[in-house]
Amino acid sequence: MTKRLQDRIAIVVGAGSIGPGLGNGKAAAILYAREGAKVFAVDINADAVEETRQLIADEGNTCISHTADATDAKSVQGMVEACMTAFGRIDILHNNLGITEIGGPVDLPEARWDRLMDVNVKSMFLACKYVLPIMEAQGAGVVTNISSISAERYAGFPSVVYNTAKGAVKQFTQNVAMEYARKGIRANCVQPGLVDTPLVHTFKDAYPGDWDEVVRHRHAMAPMGRMGTGWDIAKAAVFLASDDAAYITGVSLPVDGGLSGIFTTPTEMPGS
Repeated sequence: MTKRLQDRIAIVVGAGSIGPGLGNGKAAAILYAREGAKVFAVDINADAVEETRQLIADEGNTCISHTADATDAKSVQGMVEACMTAFGRIDILHNNLGITEIGGPVDLPEARWDRLMDVNVKSMFLACKYVLPIMEAQGAGVVTNISSISAERYAGFPSVVYNTAKGAVKQFTQNVAMEYARKGIRANCVQPGLVDTPLVHTFKDAYPGDWDEVVRHRHAMAPMGRMGTGWDIAKAAVFLASDDAAYITGVSLPVDGGLSGIFTTPTEMPGS
């Protein structure tokens, strides 16, 4: 490792994985630590975030795990206060939290719309609400929010609330970037394409068709011939947090194996 983030303090919200394997937030926490950062790993699932902490500790790096509900203001305020008590500053805020919902505006229940908007958008608003004043007082900081190429285009199947939320994340991030550009704070989005994470495989049991065929189809949809991994997203986040990106703010960086370069909409999943 190049130690591009040596001794910086990174909060990673959504640092646990929803199932076996390596999600984007978990990979980011591990890679931040490998690059020299001290990581404050946060998740609503105590066991999941503790697993991330242990993986980082096993490599000889520093991580504190913390359980919080990122959609609740008091919980987020407590998360930030706990990080400041432990480390005394916050250099990187990585907002990874996200869930997905399938459906259009007619068939999607209102409660599921509200829940996804809270998890995918409000969580980032709340984290920034309590972290940005600290970064402003420091005169430096980096915010990286995980959006999606779904912020830019239809995904080939109805996912109106997910796409809406990811578009909101993009605009939220750009607004933060512009407001704080002269205060030493940068803010950017990473926009994953098709990524093979534990979250994707939570749909396996509910899917009526051949799940292995779905996975093969997702790989084939990307021009590079494969889905991305959590490491692909984490590497982009580390770059944006590092001094290598010191003159980059307000951007949305696709990490999608070329998928956003396809003019036509990807075909739907088999059997969908």
